[in-house]
Amino acid sequence: MGTGNFTDDFKRDAVAQITERGYPAKEVSERLGVSTHSLYAWKRKFAKAVSGDTEKDAEIRRLKRELARVSEERDILKKATAYFAR
Repeated sequence: MGTGNFTDDFKRDAVAQITERGYPAKEVSERLGVSTHSLYAWKRKFAKAVSGDTEKDAEIRRLKRELARVSEERDILKKATAYFAR
């Protein structure tokens, strides 16, 4: 396997083949002509950039759960208000 300077886009695409498409790292490294060590290093490097998105997704899920709970509480209070207003 030769040494070379690869662009960040190339590295991101290689990592995406492993993480998103599910190809084995060994297969990707052989196909692209890079070492598996390099692939794993790129994966660590670019996973940090993606982790911000993961944190945002987790926050969105948490906020959606909280919204559903608060909406349910509001609906219960509306029904109770209507019941006691009679």
